[in-house]
This record gives sequence, C-alpha cells and structure tokens, in this order.
Amino acid sequence: MQTIILAGGLGTRLAEETEVRPKPLVEIGHQPILWHILKHYSYYGHNEFFIALGYKGEMIKRYFLDYSNLSGQLTIDMKTGRVISEQSECEPWTVHLVDTGQKTNTGGRVKRLAPFLKKETFFITYGDGVSNINLDELLAFHRSQKKMVTITAVRPPARFGGLEFDGDLVMKFTEKPQTGEGWINGGFMVCEPELLDVINNDLSSLEADVLDYLASINQISAYRHFGFWQCMDTLRDKKLLEQFWQDGNAPWKIWE
Repeated sequence: MQTIILAGGLGTRLAEETEVRPKPLVEIGHQPILWHILKHYSYYGHNEFFIALGYKGEMIKRYFLDYSNLSGQLTIDMKTGRVISEQSECEPWTVHLVDTGQKTNTGGRVKRLAPFLKKETFFITYGDGVSNINLDELLAFHRSQKKMVTITAVRPPARFGGLEFDGDLVMKFTEKPQTGEGWINGGFMVCEPELLDVINNDLSSLEADVLDYLASINQISAYRHFGFWQCMDTLRDKKLLEQFWQDGNAPWKIWE
C-alpha cells in the first residue's frame, strides 16, 4: 500500500532543532525520525512512500539522495566523473519527494498528492511520531469498519509523574503513565481514495476541516492503540526518545 507522510510543517515548538532542519530530519539514534517511521511501515511490507514536503524540503531530498548514493560500495572514474554504486544495502523503498507548498495546510498537502496516488486504500501519518502499532491489525480493523477513514486513537503520555499518599505522607512516586487524559489522533491513519474528494484546497486542514466533517457524517472509525506512542513536539520529547534508543529499549523498534 502507498503511504503519505506529512513532512512540511515548521515545527515551531522544537525551534532548537528546526531552525536549521525540518522536524522529520531531527535525529533519534543518529537517524532522522522520518527514517524510523519508514522502517516501521516497511516492516509490514509497505515500501512506497509519498513525502509531502514544505519547510526546508530540499534538505529531505538531499538526505534521501545521500542515503541512496552513499550506501554500499562506490566506484568513481576520476577522469569522467562517472560514479557506480555497488553492493547497496539500502532498504527496498520507493520514496516520492513531492513539493506541496511552503504554506499549504495539512489537508491541502494530501490533496496535492492526489494525481500520484492509485485509486486504492492508502495510509497517512505524520513525520514526527513513532509507535509500535501493528499495521496489519490496523488495516484489518479499517476494512471491517467500512468507513472512509480510520484514525489511530492513542492516550498521550502524561507530562508528570504521580504521587501516592498515606494521609499526609508521600508513600511512592509513580512513573509517568500513558494515562486517562482523553484520546487523541495519533496519526497512522488508513484512508479510502474518496477522502481526496472531500478536501477543498490548500487552506484545508486535515484535522479541523476534513476529519471533523467526516466525523459529522459518521465516516471515521477509531482504532484504539494501547501500546507505545510518542510524538516529538518539543525538545523534551526528543530527549526522551533519544534516551529510549540509547538504553536499547526503544519500543517502536520492531524491525531487526
């Protein structure tokens, strides 16, 4: 299946990193978070990606060019400048890097990709969140619901740990749980091609306009994911994901 990844936003809440690079290129374990997302989809056999570019999109293009060209062995004919890449160890990905506008909203970015998509079910996700969601189960759920869109509903991790009391005495400090702060859209969406007809133009927000409308006509189902999910909105989030990786305990790393 084809997968759209929204990678064009400014990432202003992570300005410490995004002043110099787009958020999808912010690294976790020496690889961009975008790489982690593609590895996840590829694990389930989905290897064709449409990256919706905007802010600093040329840097994402350069990343994939270098990733492909510098993988494996190179032979360079110094006289002609001819470069031959051999024994490449790259993943079997086809990556379409599509400029979707600097100021285009999320729905508009999806709409701009319409000419490139097959008239088939496809995935959409954001370029700044990782999870251990089982994409096979998500897809099976979507097909059983027979709705235009299935979103993955997650509970965001609590920002703070908790306290347990015995009267006025603190008995225990509890870990930050993935807690009952309400369900949110965690990305990892499955969509029917009819979704593209609902998006009006570049100004359309996928969330506030398109999904809100589809909810009003009962065309969105929610797949509740109780496992790991974490977005990378802030520097604190980035450091948390990096710590998971460095500790060898990255829950989203389901590939070998």
